[in-house]
Amino acid sequence: MMNTSCPHVSFEFTGRFLPPVYFLVFTIGLVANGWGLKSLLQKWRKLKIINVFVLNLGLADILYLLTLPFLMVYYFMKRKWIFGDAFCKITRFCFNLNLYGSIGFLTCISVFRYLAIVQPVRMMGRLTVTHSVAISIMVWLLVSVQSLPDIFYTKTFGNTTGKCYDTTHKKYVEDYLKYSFGWTLTGFCLPFLITLGCYGHVIVILCHKNTIDKVQKQRSLKLLFILIVLFIVCYIPYHVLKNLNLFSRVLSNQQVCYDWFNGVYIAHQISRGLVCLNSALNPLVYLHGNEDISSHLRQLLQRACQMFRHPPPTDSGSVPMSEITDDVKNVFFQ
Repeated sequence: MMNTSCPHVSFEFTGRFLPPVYFLVFTIGLVANGWGLKSLLQKWRKLKIINVFVLNLGLADILYLLTLPFLMVYYFMKRKWIFGDAFCKITRFCFNLNLYGSIGFLTCISVFRYLAIVQPVRMMGRLTVTHSVAISIMVWLLVSVQSLPDIFYTKTFGNTTGKCYDTTHKKYVEDYLKYSFGWTLTGFCLPFLITLGCYGHVIVILCHKNTIDKVQKQRSLKLLFILIVLFIVCYIPYHVLKNLNLFSRVLSNQQVCYDWFNGVYIAHQISRGLVCLNSALNPLVYLHGNEDISSHLRQLLQRACQMFRHPPPTDSGSVPMSEITDDVKNVFFQ
């Protein structure tokens, strides 16, 4: 329903909601990504094609996670940015690199899995680690080119507002909406359709071919489930609500106001919290792609279950604490 005056928008919700989410993502994401990257780098010479994409996925996450402490300070200070205009733009640029870099590398992983299952003979020996490195460089370049125009939009408005906008000032929001819509189509919708097409065909192949190894089927279906969770929870709500919120701001500038503006704003802030969760959820790809990590975790869980079922005796026959400690180290630092 249209009103003569715009409804009050609950800007204070952002300051209450985002800092705890950022702290949780920063803590879990830094530990999980650091562990995953370390396990990959320790076996650099045996790095497989798909692990090159996983490695770049982790680097994109680390890049964004390092900016979260500054954003936490920003929201704790009630949206007062004290780190300067240039660093505000760098912070927002890192977020975009992480978001669209993650989508890009997940798409590369999906295409590689598709070729490995649907065209295994034709692709054998044609795709090398060198090719995956070159493709990764191209992804970084494309994402940077897509994200670069965002830097030229006003983020702090000359420090007169004290804010660090994740989009831009209301003065330029109409132009930003057009840019954001095009960005959504090329940076999200197109990769999403490619991923959907790849795994849709993979499911058909897995269901109709009995010659494919059962373990490979399970691994492919697990990866498909991880990607579905990432897209449904993190990426789809953010892009839909971001553009809808920008549209509401354009209408507000034109003195066209509706009761749903506040609800869209709050939903968009929740989607911002969800989209940053991708930096904490992406390590699931490490767990799926690295057999050594999975086997270490299974061994640790089995040992823990045995200890609870059959507590070790307190005499000299007990398991030394140093041995248990070594097992834990093997899981988290190998």
